[in-house]
Amino acid sequence: MKESRHQHARGERKPHLSPDAERMVAAALGLANSGSRVEDSYWEQSLAARVERLLDGGHPRSIYDALERLTKTDSEAYGALVEVVEEAAESMVLEVDGRAWQVLLVTVPVVAWTRFRIPTGPIPAADARAIAAHLQAQIMVDGARLAMVPALYSIDQFPRDFCELRKLCRRLGNAAIVGAPVRSDSKSFPETADMLADARFLIGAVAVPVGAPVFRWQDLDAKNYASRVQSLEQWIAQGRPNLEPLLQGCGFECLLPDAYHINMRESDRRVRPFAIRAAVHFLIHALNIEPSEIRATVAAFGEERVDEYRIGLSVDDEEEVVQGMVWPLLGAEGESDDSPPIEKIRETLREAGVTDVRLWPEMTEPDYCEDCGAPLFPNGKGEVVHAEMPADIEPESAHFH
Repeated sequence: MKESRHQHARGERKPHLSPDAERMVAAALGLANSGSRVEDSYWEQSLAARVERLLDGGHPRSIYDALERLTKTDSEAYGALVEVVEEAAESMVLEVDGRAWQVLLVTVPVVAWTRFRIPTGPIPAADARAIAAHLQAQIMVDGARLAMVPALYSIDQFPRDFCELRKLCRRLGNAAIVGAPVRSDSKSFPETADMLADARFLIGAVAVPVGAPVFRWQDLDAKNYASRVQSLEQWIAQGRPNLEPLLQGCGFECLLPDAYHINMRESDRRVRPFAIRAAVHFLIHALNIEPSEIRATVAAFGEERVDEYRIGLSVDDEEEVVQGMVWPLLGAEGESDDSPPIEKIRETLREAGVTDVRLWPEMTEPDYCEDCGAPLFPNGKGEVVHAEMPADIEPESAHFH
């Protein structure tokens, strides 16, 4: 099952689904239970046509209602509908001067960590051009057309719903096809939370003639064919030096440039262990302590099932949490996995030098601060509290960008 990275404002729940939502639920159930690729194709086309019409019309409520219904009734059908909706939001066919182009929204992700602040915002035009040139050379097929926004984003600064994402795909797709410059809209960026480890993204759109490959790993007959692994290795070697000036004061790991939604999920997965390591590293230097002096308390949070783990780090007083991290569960992750999430968390803490790890025995409903909305974290006394550094410690908030 695919998990959606998008958040959307939920209005009051309606007692009945709209006709559009009912049709989408029925078609998603049909797709989930299909017995052939021929039937799959029918349901996919039916769903895609309805979803695209609703997104282009600016009426996504029926889509969200259908997804909400399926989360409670059929996880496989939910995954089938999410896949169609994501595809409609991140890709489309555009016709320019009588020629049809396939457009795909792509991101260039990095997982960054720092004791300071991870940058966001506009980047110099020369840097954007250099990165785009390396994307063309290392990731895209020959002849692909690319338009990239000259800005570094956090996930909080991307469009908040599927309609806005489809609009962005259309705007960047047209720019890629005709070779028009793209302006940054970073002046309207919302503030993003300061985190010790987080993902950052460049975003763009690539356009190719309909039916042509998009990425080098698709073009099996090309002289410069490269697998996904080879493409990532080449991207790190050639593209990373151009990303370093954008992330001064940060360590970072490059992920493979790819389609929008797959990279949202992959960055979520990859940032989790870095968040723990960065928090431990920060405390070691800020408090002048050894990692063995840090105590970790881990608790599962959710309502009907575990949705995330929260980790509270304490030092002297086990009632106080000085740093907190959230380890979200993504997709079908669970305790039945070969390597359960709690074991991955324990292993990451041990690798960081934290040996005193305590686990709450029961799942707890998620709790947040009423004043600032921040998640509350477990302490050694069985309570959920704000994560706060000692009052005499000045946070290092230098901004290098």
